[in-house]
Amino acid sequence: MKLIFLGPPGAGKGTLAAKAVDILKLPHISTGAIFRSAIAAQSPLGLKVKAIIDAGKLVDDGTTIELVKERLAQADAQKGYILDGFPRTIPQAEALAEFSKVDKVVNFDIPDTSVLERLGGRRVCRKCGHNFHIIFDKPKKETVCDHCGGEVYTRDDDKPEAVQKRLEVYRAQTAPLIDFYRKKGLLVDVDARPAVDQVVENFKHALA
Repeated sequence: MKLIFLGPPGAGKGTLAAKAVDILKLPHISTGAIFRSAIAAQSPLGLKVKAIIDAGKLVDDGTTIELVKERLAQADAQKGYILDGFPRTIPQAEALAEFSKVDKVVNFDIPDTSVLERLGGRRVCRKCGHNFHIIFDKPKKETVCDHCGGEVYTRDDDKPEAVQKRLEVYRAQTAPLIDFYRKKGLLVDVDARPAVDQVVENFKHALA
């Protein structure tokens, strides 16, 4: 099964993708991971991405599409995949359709108010990257990671003004994909507001 996960920042796509990997036995493929892998491999595309990122620029559509195409051609993605973070725009979706046929697009639906509450309360360990939340999953000691003892802090992009900006960018650039895929009959909506276990059940029901 070939899936795309859509949803605003804070919808929990990464957490849900990890659960879906266990359920469906498919690789979770995110653009961030693709970029890091290509850079680490020092492939020609990886070196190009590194130069773009080092210059403080956004990776262009053409390069991103080529990297995704390269990743989906690998052996572990032949039976299916979960794409997270791609496509972000309709031109990217149109390009994807030329080299891979998607079965379902899962839209994790959540209002902006819930996103602001979730991300505003998120805290991250600088050392191991584990996510905490000041309401739902507090560390035992306020600024110390339970797992590795690293410093727990608030990321700049989780501050309210940054979250609002991220939502505006998502609504402008990525939300049009919802209508794009709905018109193709590929979209399924999943309520992302409840606790993770309930969202997982909603997800399984949507795919049934």
